[in-house]
Amino acid sequence: MQRGELILSQIRLYLDEDILERSLIKALRNAGIDVSTAESNNLSCTDEEQLIWATAQGRVIYTFNVGDFCYLHKIYMEEGRNHSGIVMGKQSYSIGEQLRGFLKLISLKTAEEMICQQQFLVNYLDK
Repeated sequence: MQRGELILSQIRLYLDEDILERSLIKALRNAGIDVSTAESNNLSCTDEEQLIWATAQGRVIYTFNVGDFCYLHKIYMEEGRNHSGIVMGKQSYSIGEQLRGFLKLISLKTAEEMICQQQFLVNYLDK
């Protein structure tokens, strides 16, 4: 590596309390994805508290709570605040669909490219 070269990091995930599916967590971890969950002392925290925690940890939050997190993203952008990224999915996605979606997302974007971004997992699912 050359001096002054930027090291781009892989997306690390934080799954909010809506997404505590053990099979998904295991599948993501088995695929080499760094995953933290709301079980790490964040159960019953507000959506904003979870976003603040994820951002402090440099993690992209994954949620099914589309309405609230779209609103939070809008507020953050209006106020000039940063977050580490938000990915929104649906409870109807299978474990395999979610895993494939994240593998594709992570192959296309770095953690740095996710800063202040909101993404929908459906955009990374094979059509």
